Amino acid sequence: MTWIIVTISIILFTLLVGIAFYNSLIKKKNDVENAFASIDVMLKKRYDLIPAIVEAVKGYMKHERALLEEITALRAEAISDNITDDQRVDLENKIGKGLSELLVAVENYPDLKASHNFLHLQGSLNEVEEQLAASRRFYNAAVTLFNNSVEVFPSNIIASLMNFRRKSLFEIPKAERTNIDAKELMERR
Repeated sequence: MTWIIVTISIILFTLLVGIAFYNSLIKKKNDVENAFASIDVMLKKRYDLIPAIVEAVKGYMKHERALLEEITALRAEAISDNITDDQRVDLENKIGKGLSELLVAVENYPDLKASHNFLHLQGSLNEVEEQLAASRRFYNAAVTLFNNSVEVFPSNIIASLMNFRRKSLFEIPKAERTNIDAKELMERR
């Protein structure tokens, strides 16, 4: 009789531990999805600012027309529905680089730098970029917790049964890890 109670206790304990690991993995997966959605919200804010910035600088920046057109085209592609998350991250990185180049190019236009409208848009863009950086940090923290749960024993057993795989961290491309050389950028224009 006692062996039946012990067996039932072991089965119940194993079941409860399995349920706890399962629930933990689901919560962490949902945290990753929530964090990625937060990045999307910040990207939407950024994409909404781009047309206003382009319009504000159009009249001043005749020589940077190609850069303005590139940023506008990248924005249009990034807000389309038929791209993957990885493609969206790549496009977002290109947009960020283009916006950085644009802000450096503004230095050649004193009238534009003094424009109240442009200064307001530039401040808004800086704020969105800071919020985007914070969202990326939150996403990477959520992904790290999820990846740890997917890889460590014994939760990795439940994760493999649920077909959960490692998620990629949001990383800045190697080319963008170097500082922008403003002098070189201005000489190319």
